[in-house]
Amino acid sequence: MAELNALSAGDFVRVIGPVFEHSPWIATETASRRPFSDVDTLLADLCDTVRKASDDQKLALIRAHPDLVGRMALTAQSSSEQAAARLNKLTLEEVALFQKQNAAYRQKFDFPFVICARLNKKEAIIEGFERRLQNSREQEIRAALEEIFKIAALRLRDLIKE
Repeated sequence: MAELNALSAGDFVRVIGPVFEHSPWIATETASRRPFSDVDTLLADLCDTVRKASDDQKLALIRAHPDLVGRMALTAQSSSEQAAARLNKLTLEEVALFQKQNAAYRQKFDFPFVICARLNKKEAIIEGFERRLQNSREQEIRAALEEIFKIAALRLRDLIKE
């Protein structure tokens, strides 16, 4: 943590920015809160930045995530995370189901389904689609952000070994 706290603002954003998918603005807005005492404090401040963000910024963060089993180019982290859930080992029928659920979800909410793949397997993710498609848009924005916070926590812990 001492090394991270000592970085220039630009280097801090370069290191911490990828914790949130294609959204370095979160690290940029959090950098001035240094020094952080530990990873948990850093994570809490990063998540607080998101919670205090505008609705447009929150939607942009959600929309920065790829569809599960989608054709969009994945970051190395997203690819690894989807593989951890064995989403790279699906049958053709399962791929078709994910594509159908992605389309239904996007049609209803106008953003991708976000779930922490590293904490779930394909069966739980499929169930999550079905359950969360019943949510209101407001409920689903909150659910997506909570999943993003789980993803960020895992990425941050991978990055910073205390």
